Amino acid sequence: MSNRNIISSRRFLPFFLTQALGAFNDNVFKNSLMLLLAFTAASALPWSTDLTMNLAAGLFILPFLLFSATAGALADSMCKTRLIRLLKLTEIVLMLGAALAFYFQQYLLLLGLLFLMGSQSAFFGPAKYAILPQLLSDKALLSGNAWVEMGTFVAILLGTIVGGLLAGNAHAPLWIGALVVFFAVLGYLSSRAIPEVGQVQQAEPFTFAPVKQTLQTIKISYANRTLYLAIMAISWFWFLGASYLTQFPNFTKTMLAGDNTVVTALLVAFSVGVGLGSMLCERLSGNQVELGLVPLGSIGLTVFGCSLYFSTPESAPAQLQAIGAFLQTSYGWWILLDLTLIGVSGGLFIVPLYALLQKRAQPSQRARMIAANNIFNALFMVVSAIAGIVFLAVLGLTIPQYFLILAIMNAVVALYVYSQVPEFALRFVIYLLSHTLYRVQSLGLDNIPEQGAAVLVANHVSYVDAMLIAGAVRRPVRFVMEKAIYDMPVANWLFRAARTIPICSKQKNEQVYDAAFAAIRRELADGNLVCIFPEGRLTKTGDIDSFRPGIERIIAEYPVPVVPMALQGLWGSFFSHYGKGAFKVKSRWWSKVSLIAETPIAATAVSAADLELRVRALRGEHR
Repeated sequence: MSNRNIISSRRFLPFFLTQALGAFNDNVFKNSLMLLLAFTAASALPWSTDLTMNLAAGLFILPFLLFSATAGALADSMCKTRLIRLLKLTEIVLMLGAALAFYFQQYLLLLGLLFLMGSQSAFFGPAKYAILPQLLSDKALLSGNAWVEMGTFVAILLGTIVGGLLAGNAHAPLWIGALVVFFAVLGYLSSRAIPEVGQVQQAEPFTFAPVKQTLQTIKISYANRTLYLAIMAISWFWFLGASYLTQFPNFTKTMLAGDNTVVTALLVAFSVGVGLGSMLCERLSGNQVELGLVPLGSIGLTVFGCSLYFSTPESAPAQLQAIGAFLQTSYGWWILLDLTLIGVSGGLFIVPLYALLQKRAQPSQRARMIAANNIFNALFMVVSAIAGIVFLAVLGLTIPQYFLILAIMNAVVALYVYSQVPEFALRFVIYLLSHTLYRVQSLGLDNIPEQGAAVLVANHVSYVDAMLIAGAVRRPVRFVMEKAIYDMPVANWLFRAARTIPICSKQKNEQVYDAAFAAIRRELADGNLVCIFPEGRLTKTGDIDSFRPGIERIIAEYPVPVVPMALQGLWGSFFSHYGKGAFKVKSRWWSKVSLIAETPIAATAVSAADLELRVRALRGEHR
C-alpha cells in the first residue's frame, strides 16, 4: 500500500471514517450542550452559569484521568477491531439517551451523559492509536497518523461549528438529538468494515482495577525514557492547544473587537493549520518516521507564537466587528496567518511523535502506552486552565502577553526535551543536511533487516557519510568512525548523541582500538545495526581504498549478516577531500547522492576482499 492511496485502501478508510465520525459527533454533542447550558438552561439549573460551564468541561475531561489506563489494558487484552465496534454500539445507546434528554430538556441528565460520552472517548483513544500499527505497514504508519490527525482536527472543527449552528435553531433539541443519533449509527456501520486485526500475542488478561492499572500504565511509560519524553512533548502541545483555544473568545472580544464570526475564523485557522501540518509532515517524511521534523515544528510554535503577540493591535475599535471588517484591518490577515502557521507547526510536531509511540512501544503494551499519553494529555489540559487563571487573573497579564509567555515556554520545554533525548536534534540536523546540501536517492534499502543485528559496510568519501546514511536508513545505526573525525569540534556533540563508536589504529592507541571492538560487540548483542567504513579513512582521490580486515574480526567475534552499501556522487562535494582537502570553496555546494544496498551476506561468507569487490561494483563509475 503506497502512501498516496492509503486513504482509499480497505484497511484504512473504514477506520479513518469511524474515528472522524466519532470526533465530529462528540463535538456536535458537547458544543451544542455547552451553548444551551449557557443561553437556554440558566434558569433550569440550581447553580450559576459559570459553575455549569466549568462543571461540564470537567465532566468530559475527568474520564480520561479515571479510565485511560483501564482502557489501555482492555485494548491490549483483546482484538481492537471488536472493541471499537462495541464502543460504537455504546455510542448509539448514549446518543439515543441524549436525544430523549434534549427533547425533554433534562439538562442534569445531559450532564451525566456528557460524562459517559467522555468515558466512551477515553476507552476509544487507546484502541484508536494502537490499532494503526496492526492495520498499516511501518512505511505507511506516519502517513496513517497524518491522515488521522488531519481528520480529527477537521472533524472537531466541523462538529464545533455544526453544534453552534444547531444550538441557535428554533427546534434545537429535536435537531441535535436526531443528528447525534444519525452520526452514531453511521460510525458503527463504518466500524463494521474495519478489518479484524486479532489479539496481540502474549496479551495479558483484562481485569477491572482502575487505580492499579493507572499506576501500572504510568510505570510502563517511565520504563522507556525516549517514549516518556515523547509523551511529555505531545502533552505539551495539548497544553498549548488548550491554552490558545480557551482564550480565543475573550481574545477576540477584548483585543480584536471581533464578534462570534471572528472567533470562528480563528478556530478555523488553527484547526486547518493542524490539518495542513499533518499532511505536510507526511509529504516531507517520505516512507519513515522522521523525528527531524519535531524540532522544526517546535521552532515554528515559538516563532509564530511570538509573531502572534506582535501582530495583535495595541488598541481595538470601540464596537464589535464582523469577519469582513476584521479582515480589512491592518492586522486581520496577519493574525489568521500566525494561527494557521502555529497549527501547521503543531502538525509537524505531534504526528512523528504519535508514530514514534506506536512503532517503538512493545506490541503487548502499545495501547497502555497510548493510554499513558491520554492521561498526561488530560493532566496538561487541566494545568493549562490553571495556568490561564494564574497568568491572566492573578498576575494580571493581557492575553497577548500570555501568548508570548507560552511561546517562550515552548522554547524552554523543547530545549529540555532535546537535551535529554539528543536523537531529536540529531535527526533534525541530518534532515536539514539531506534536504539542503544533498539530495539523497536510495536503492535496495529493503535489504537491511527490519529487526535484529547486522553490520553495514560502505565506502568512505566525505565527513558527512554517516549522517547521510543515518538519514536514509529507517532504523537507528551505530557508526564506527575514525577518532580524528569523531573529535571534531561541534560535530562531536552530534556523534556522541548518535552513540558513534570512535576507533583508531592499534599502533596509534591500543586502548581506543580494543574499546571500539568491545562497543561493537555490545551493540550487536543488543540487536542494533552497526555501520563501518572498512577503508579506515576518507578517500583522498575519489577511488575506493583497500578494505582492512577489521570487519573479519567483528564477524568472527559476533557472527551476523553483513550488508554491502555504496555511496555515489559525494566526491567533489564540499565535505569531501576533492581539491586537496575538504571544505574548499571550489567544491560543489549541492550534490545529488545515491545510496545503494545489496542483499545481506551470511557471516560464514564474509571477507574483507570480497566486500571490497562488492562495494566497488555497487558504486561503479559514479564517484
